[in-house]
Amino acid sequence: MTAEPRPVVLGPAYYADGTPSAWRDVRALLHPPYTAWHLAYVVIGGLLARREDWAVLGATVLAFFLAVGVAAHALDELNGRPLATRLPSWALVAAAAFSLAGAVAIGALGVERLGVGLVGFMVVGVVLVLGYNLELLGGRLHSDVVFAAAWGGFPVLVAAFAEEKALSWPAVVVAAAAALLAASQRALSTPARELRRQVKVVRGTVEYRDGRLEAIDAAALARPFERSLRLMSWGMTGLAVGLVLARAFG
Repeated sequence: MTAEPRPVVLGPAYYADGTPSAWRDVRALLHPPYTAWHLAYVVIGGLLARREDWAVLGATVLAFFLAVGVAAHALDELNGRPLATRLPSWALVAAAAFSLAGAVAIGALGVERLGVGLVGFMVVGVVLVLGYNLELLGGRLHSDVVFAAAWGGFPVLVAAFAEEKALSWPAVVVAAAAALLAASQRALSTPARELRRQVKVVRGTVEYRDGRLEAIDAAALARPFERSLRLMSWGMTGLAVGLVLARAFG
């Protein structure tokens, strides 16, 4: 008689495992690997310029960190508690409001230096942060296509525009490539999230040709998705850091 498989309790994300604590909740809320990955697109977009302005690039990275790394993730957690944090709702609202306001303030300061063309990007950015994470308009903006465009292509375009005050074809091509990478991230993270947040029990056995048997559970199924996500986030972050070093000391 086969024993009933025990439910495997997984955290809501691979970077949100461990004993519940305030630190774990804050760490989970910031989505460190995904935030770093997203900011890597900003750096890559900015360094497409023939001559970089480090102050502008730094301000652009900071604005995206506030808007996406903090505000978007706080709103996402407020909308249904997908990470199961114990952070009070008022703290999430305050973090989202102050961070998004800070990002807009940085953009407003940039308009004087970069021109009114930046205003359009600012408006689109605010709409994406609010519309995607709060699932406004009936959730129409909360889709795979919008995720790829907003979290992959958009930061490349904004950073490239901030450096050159215009968009070039190379920036458009790199933005398209970033959108495809973001789509890959989404394709991997969606089943991993479902295994961690929706699945109660996985039953099954893998039988190899040499006769070996291996029981499978939710953790085993999520492992290849999450290993790929880890490697991709490290790879994109490393690429961005390498480009910065090449420009600074090359």
